[in-house]
This record gives sequence, C-alpha cells and structure tokens, in this order.
Amino acid sequence: MSYTAFLILILIVAIALILIVMVQNPKGGGLSSSFGGGGGASLGGVQNTNNFLDRTTWTLAIAMFVLILLANFAIPRGGDNNFKLDNTLDGIETTAPVETTTPSTNDSLK
Repeated sequence: MSYTAFLILILIVAIALILIVMVQNPKGGGLSSSFGGGGGASLGGVQNTNNFLDRTTWTLAIAMFVLILLANFAIPRGGDNNFKLDNTLDGIETTAPVETTTPSTNDSLK
C-alpha cells in the first residue's frame, strides 16, 4: 500500500472517531438519552447503544494507531529525494555578499 493510501485511511478513521466521540455524552446520556433512556434499562436498547459506541470508539482508536504505525513503513525514503534535491541545488548560483563601506570620521571633517 502506498503512503497516500495510508494517509487517506487515517483521515477517514480520524473523522469517524471524532464523530463517534461527539455523539457520546461523558455523563452516560449521549445518543442513548435522546431515545428516552434516562432512567434504568428500558428494553435493553440503551445499554446496547452505549456498548456499540464504546466498541466503535475503541476499534477506531486501535485502527488509527495501527494505520499510523504502518504508514511509518510506507514513507518514501532513499536516494530519489536526495537526487532531486541535488539537481535543484545545482541550478542555484551563489554570489559573494557585497561589502558596504561607511564613511570614516576623518572624511566628514574635511
């Protein structure tokens, strides 16, 4: 897999992870409270929603960690980049800095 493919997958997982975390409520309400589950377990739907969000969050976090580690191995390295840099630097001409002289104090007195 190429490095660009890893970057696209990492971005997709990151956006999905952000959305899943935004849906959750840190006090246990979240998406489940909008379905009327404020009290105890009502037909088991609230608990299943919380379990789904928890499992999805952990799955996406682990997937992102693995993708980032795998992307590290897909980073293009080697002589190609150095060769391009050398060719670019060959076309640049360097010039010596021009020295500026300041008038001496003796010249200004004359």
